[in-house]
Amino acid sequence: MSKSFLKNTDAVSPVVGVMLMLVVTVIIAAVVSAYSSGMIVTTQKVPTGSFDCKISNDGSWSNSGFSLSVLSVSEPIQTKDVKLTTSWVTTNKDKPTERISDTVATIGLQHPLEGKYSNDGNSYIDHYGTVKKLQSPLGYGPGVQNTTADFTKVTINEQNYGNYLLTAGTTLVAKPYGKDATTGGYGIAQDKRYEYTKGNKYTNAIKTDEMGGILGSKWYNLRPGDTVNVRLTYMPTGSVLFEKDVIVE
Repeated sequence: MSKSFLKNTDAVSPVVGVMLMLVVTVIIAAVVSAYSSGMIVTTQKVPTGSFDCKISNDGSWSNSGFSLSVLSVSEPIQTKDVKLTTSWVTTNKDKPTERISDTVATIGLQHPLEGKYSNDGNSYIDHYGTVKKLQSPLGYGPGVQNTTADFTKVTINEQNYGNYLLTAGTTLVAKPYGKDATTGGYGIAQDKRYEYTKGNKYTNAIKTDEMGGILGSKWYNLRPGDTVNVRLTYMPTGSVLFEKDVIVE
């Protein structure tokens, strides 16, 4: 009896199979590469920098304050893109058994530059004695248009936080208001240290100052040795530019 064999025309040769696998592999690699390239292109560059911060409170307006110095940055950074957060816990100096704390987040709102101060500022009286709405901390030096490093004056709207750049040499400053018994303010006399006194310019019922604007209204409870966490966050990416537990001096 003779046997006959049928030829199967649907079978795929091993060589063709290998070629198909190679083609599929190449296609997958191309897709992954294109996706990865797209991810790299769309990833936003995060600026970096070096900063230092100092907070002091000796009970008087003249020797108390907040300053944050920009030592270096990879590129100028708009303060409107940076959130400044301060957080602290201490004892209530009026009630030593009571703990008191505050967390304040300052957003760098960009204010109109028409010579008037914004109505949504976080502080209402500057350390030079002028009643106006400000967005502290105020900027001085490089990165702030039309100003110098004279920390005793607030002269222009460009100093509002949100209107200036962080660049090497920029200093961010907040001071408590105070002058004398007539105007009122913080620590205006030896027997009024570590407290605010009402006057014809400072009335704590309706106003705060630069220091209260970024540290909270009860900031005066902070004493040398207390710690304040200070953080700068780059809002477009959520990256932390700077964070430090600052010891009050």
